[in-house]
Amino acid sequence: QVQPVESGGGLVQAGESLRLSCAASGPTFSQTAMGWFRQAPGKEREFVATISGKGLITDYAASVLGRFAISRDNPKNMVYLQMNSLKPEDTAVYYCAARSEGFISVWAGHYDYWGQGTQVTVSP
Repeated sequence: QVQPVESGGGLVQAGESLRLSCAASGPTFSQTAMGWFRQAPGKEREFVATISGKGLITDYAASVLGRFAISRDNPKNMVYLQMNSLKPEDTAVYYCAARSEGFISVWAGHYDYWGQGTQVTVSP
């Protein structure tokens, strides 16, 4: 079982950067695909980025492509989301999620374990 715990959220101004971290417990972390999702007030949870178990394959939502970068450090059981050129529309609660297998997915229903979320607020 993998239990993600997010950190690194906060309040920034538009154009600034922020890095989210996700610590995931469990002995099979390198076999676990990880993803970042977000949910803004009044909106459904949406896919942001995903990375395969070994970190060789990634995928991004069109809205963040070129601005966000997902990475992982398997020996440390960590996943990161580097967010650059932030916009007010990036404001949301960001969730880290883990699959029970190593293949990436953009569908929230494919993820088995979820963190509690961390708030990111981008002011104009």
